Amino acid sequence: MRLYLLALNPTDSVTEGFLPAARRLGLDVTLLTDRPAAHRAVYPDVEVLECDVHDFRAVVSRVSAHGTPEAVFTNSDHLQTQAALAADYFGLAAKDWRAALRTKDKAEMRRRLAASGADTVRSVELTAGQDAAAVAADLPYPCVVKPREGVASEDVVMVGDAPELVRRCEEIRARRPGAALVVEEYLPGEVFTLETLGDGRVLHVLGGFRTELSPPPYFVEERLTYVPRHPRDIETQVLAQLDALGVGFGACHTEFTVHEGRARIIEVNYRAIGDQCDLLLAGLLDIPLFEHVLRTHLGEPLPPALGARTDGAARLDYPCADRAGTLTSAPGATEVEADGVKLTYRPLRGLGERRPVYGTNRDFLGVVRATGTDRSAVDRAVTAFLAAQRWEITP
Repeated sequence: MRLYLLALNPTDSVTEGFLPAARRLGLDVTLLTDRPAAHRAVYPDVEVLECDVHDFRAVVSRVSAHGTPEAVFTNSDHLQTQAALAADYFGLAAKDWRAALRTKDKAEMRRRLAASGADTVRSVELTAGQDAAAVAADLPYPCVVKPREGVASEDVVMVGDAPELVRRCEEIRARRPGAALVVEEYLPGEVFTLETLGDGRVLHVLGGFRTELSPPPYFVEERLTYVPRHPRDIETQVLAQLDALGVGFGACHTEFTVHEGRARIIEVNYRAIGDQCDLLLAGLLDIPLFEHVLRTHLGEPLPPALGARTDGAARLDYPCADRAGTLTSAPGATEVEADGVKLTYRPLRGLGERRPVYGTNRDFLGVVRATGTDRSAVDRAVTAFLAAQRWEITP
């Protein structure tokens, strides 16, 4: 059976998650990408074909010419609609391309949620060339400006008044010529995630995370703490909003705020959670998470119960660069286990790399992930590890 995997960049999710899972399922993998050299360097044993994966027509053509598919899959935020359309063309199990588009397009997501009555967030879509000053006076402040189809806190910023909004929009457009933007009211409250896995018939909730962000005006994820189950009414509110968007197939990572008992979606990433959280989740729950995701795209139903462990505690911390410069000292990859806690550290930036400060997840220097059954022990292990390390950036 052949799995066509669409990708833009090599990721931990593919390297440590989906490719090993595909091998365990006995699948032959063909990777389609517009950056073949980068993938061949990381995956020398995988067939890699060059393809304009941003264009679903190119994907259909490449797959059709190469061989019969049993599944077309991607875990990329940017390629969900293309993969869904290509899979549908071949009559394969897939996400509804409309739901994939609604979740990727943040303006369309807001319109859909409002039209369904699930939630209404004051927002304005600024198409390329549209003057931000023309709508600035009608917006509530503070508000948040973001790319309509962005991801990972890239160019997401809080603004306090109309002049700042105009300036920030100009800055983002200088980096993203032609990109549409969304400006929406700031949603107060604590930030959480909900992780789900469905087959279009049954939907499993895998828990979620409490997210601690950097101080405004940016929204860098600095720490995630596993939450085995959200309060029932909060979970029900989020699931109702996902249902309004048509989400329910495969993996989904949803970010939302909770304020005065009300849950409101920030964004929906219609794929498995990234930044090594998916790897942590699979081990913490002790389930073949990546195999389950791939099986749904092979048209196989999920079991009524996943048999996931419910006694786990986990935390991820992301040491971040606080200044521009060259990384001259940093810890290497580490794995330790003590006092019932398994701790893994992986560098995300190489020694000698010079970078600016982005105010996004690209400022991550590494990721610490720890799992156990006692939350206090997990917290102590991460705190002690971070206190013992040094990251030095030379201007």
